[in-house]
Amino acid sequence: MNIIGSVMEIEKFAIHDGPGIRSTIFLQGCPLHCPWCANPESQQINTHLMYNSKKCVKCGTCVKNCPQKAITVENGQLNFDRKKCITCKTCKENCPADAISFIGERKSIEEVMESILRDKNYYEESGGGVTISGGEPFVQFDFLINVLKKCKEYNINTAIETTGDTSWSNIEMVLPYVDLFLYDMKHSVPEKIIEITGGNGYRIQENLVKLAKEDPNKIIIRVPVIPGFNYYDNVIKDIINMALQLKIPEVNLLPYHNLGASKYDQLGKEYTLKDVKMMSKSELKHYENYGEAVGVMVKIGG
Repeated sequence: MNIIGSVMEIEKFAIHDGPGIRSTIFLQGCPLHCPWCANPESQQINTHLMYNSKKCVKCGTCVKNCPQKAITVENGQLNFDRKKCITCKTCKENCPADAISFIGERKSIEEVMESILRDKNYYEESGGGVTISGGEPFVQFDFLINVLKKCKEYNINTAIETTGDTSWSNIEMVLPYVDLFLYDMKHSVPEKIIEITGGNGYRIQENLVKLAKEDPNKIIIRVPVIPGFNYYDNVIKDIINMALQLKIPEVNLLPYHNLGASKYDQLGKEYTLKDVKMMSKSELKHYENYGEAVGVMVKIGG
């Protein structure tokens, strides 16, 4: 069976997505729409256009060449009608300034494995492996599980970075092929997850509980710490205490940053957190002490 996936990127020599040196496979598609998402281009599963206005020289070549007439000029600025776009990539191919790109490349299992296996020696020497991230990798379940199975055929360590917003049966089916789950827990209150991200907060928590019953040592909880959303002492401590109750040994607190903000403009979207200041690691340092006191390893950063 020839299974094709939509891949945003394959990052080589990654060191923040699990132990050792890794290849991180970023898959397209996510059921959540977190306002702080650093990879908003991964939320949509289909191939789509990004336009970097800072690179654009306003030559009009893309306007003339677009077969769908999806690009127009208003007040000296280019406007892209993404509903008309058929992703033929004519605009990208003719752009002299490389201001247009398309995200979401169609790849086979074989193509992804070819890229993975090139670095197998580095995985073995460093205790690394492969991490599948997103988006939410479970959106492309067939592709996900088959890449994991192939990795295990070559004895490659595997990790999944997940929101947990999928069916338990999907998680259960990948369990034999996953060494580590990097499990995003965005808030201790399910209703807040639903309200702000659109994700199924109850299912996310229920899946974490079930997964911990299988093997809590295969889980690291990751918390993107966002001012105005979950950066409250009771929320952070509730998540650490949840890890304690479930016997999950480690929690990573990821300080808010806005390094992905420019991508929203390139996608024709608004970045709603532009007035939120970036956080420093030092602001969260005291939670390391709290974790140590209750018996959970808390790390600041991934």
